[in-house]
Amino acid sequence: MATRLSRELDKPGLRRKWFEPLRASRQTEVMIEARTLDTPLPDVTMAGQRWYGDPNHAVVLLHAGVCDSRSWERVAPELTDLATVWAYDRPGFGATPPSEGTRDHVADAEAFLDANVTGPAWLVGSSLGGAVALDLAVARPERVAGLVLLAPGITGGPEPTLSAQGKRLSELIDAATSAGDLDEANRYEVWFWLDGPDQPEGRVGGAARALALEMNRTILGYGREGEFDESIDAWRRLGELKLPVTVAVGEYDATFIADHARQLAASVPGATYLDLAGSPTSLTWTYPSR
Repeated sequence: MATRLSRELDKPGLRRKWFEPLRASRQTEVMIEARTLDTPLPDVTMAGQRWYGDPNHAVVLLHAGVCDSRSWERVAPELTDLATVWAYDRPGFGATPPSEGTRDHVADAEAFLDANVTGPAWLVGSSLGGAVALDLAVARPERVAGLVLLAPGITGGPEPTLSAQGKRLSELIDAATSAGDLDEANRYEVWFWLDGPDQPEGRVGGAARALALEMNRTILGYGREGEFDESIDAWRRLGELKLPVTVAVGEYDATFIADHARQLAASVPGATYLDLAGSPTSLTWTYPSR
């Protein structure tokens, strides 16, 4: 059964806009099969998965800051007719514990590519993963074939402007975190990012919500994740990008995210901006089977 994302991709022209450079040169029959893989770094081993597909092309999926690579498990098989697909847990997320030292998100992404991918890869990044993808494309453009950015964060971007309800949720998250109540912080973070800050709590339920709470609770329990190299400042360097870029935002993502994403797309030569109308948010595991 197709996921909501696959149906979005299959709308006339939409999959073509995202991945036409891959489809144009596809020559090999593919097989959908997920395999686990470990990527050793000097002081931590990053857990991940690989879905075998067209060996001539690579897609690497970069998860958001409130989830882990499991968020891609219903999306990755939809892409194997185009490429072999990888996803991994950054240190401090999912099955990859935090390391003792300070981690650099972009350096870790580059290390993952060096260990697993030959040649440039398409990077598909959601939220914080979008910021990782953007920074890597700016810093190491030879490693990146194209970008698909779902409600991306942007290093060096404008400060977010929250709605009244968004501010309230942000304050509740800060208060719960300061009090050491990680379960309550988890509740409010999932409300903000999964339901949408201006939507009622519980708008998304069932297995999707249970997975969101589980993934984010693990992150909060670790309590330590990586950082960004502030010298990259992707917002200031968007005009340098000379590769295919698609930026998409879900219907219920925070308004400031859509505003920043539109500015991003307008600043990158030839970039495409998409409103995913009817899609809950850009968080990829929320697209249910139909």
